Amino acid sequence: MRIPLTYISVILLWATTPLAIKWSGEGPGFLFGVSARMAIGTGCILFILILMHQRLAWHRKACLTYLAVALQIYGSMLAVYWAAQFIPSGWISVIFGLTPLMTALLAALFLGERSLTLGKLLAYGLGVSGLAIMFGSALQFGYDAVLGISGVLVSSLLQSISSVWIKCIAAKLPALSQVAGGLLLALPAHLGHSRWPLAYCINTSQLSCDHLSGRNRNYIRLCPLLLFTHASARYASCLNHIDFAATRTDFGS
Repeated sequence: MRIPLTYISVILLWATTPLAIKWSGEGPGFLFGVSARMAIGTGCILFILILMHQRLAWHRKACLTYLAVALQIYGSMLAVYWAAQFIPSGWISVIFGLTPLMTALLAALFLGERSLTLGKLLAYGLGVSGLAIMFGSALQFGYDAVLGISGVLVSSLLQSISSVWIKCIAAKLPALSQVAGGLLLALPAHLGHSRWPLAYCINTSQLSCDHLSGRNRNYIRLCPLLLFTHASARYASCLNHIDFAATRTDFGS
């Protein structure tokens, strides 16, 4: 019963993720939004590890797992934050619906899983057809819409690759350790951007970041404190217990 409840909690928490991504990236730009979110999320995760007296493992499999998680936290998150500039948040949710198909195909190729039944293939086929229609209509909205859809597709693919890679490594690390290790590797890359949070405030001579709207502030705080810290750990736990064709969430959302 514990795993189904955990999975349901992940779905409920991530239902608001696309809108949170959209709003937290407004104003100062998507690089600021994603970098600030990862910085706050790292602090939250490390604080919880300290309270739990849980240390990170640094053996070979653990390091590879952290690298796989970092691919998702950096690559997938950066792509979807960039794409959110061009398309509505609802489109992000629809396109991410292809993630189970991508993940199941990769799992069949690299893990030998056979979770794609005829019914699932038919459902995915209908989903892809709908996405094709949506992509065709996006051309009416201009080149920006095409860029946005392409960015979310890249994000979905990177997420799927990361998830299958974690399964291939099979390090069996605690969920929080996986997220914390991935964040420690991904955060320097996020902060290496030319407009990471502190640099942005300094360059605009507004150390208090008063230029951020109330909505920007709330969602930049909400994502790491609730969506990222809690749901990412729950998702990492789910990966160890359910087949890939059922998953569609990510560490960074």
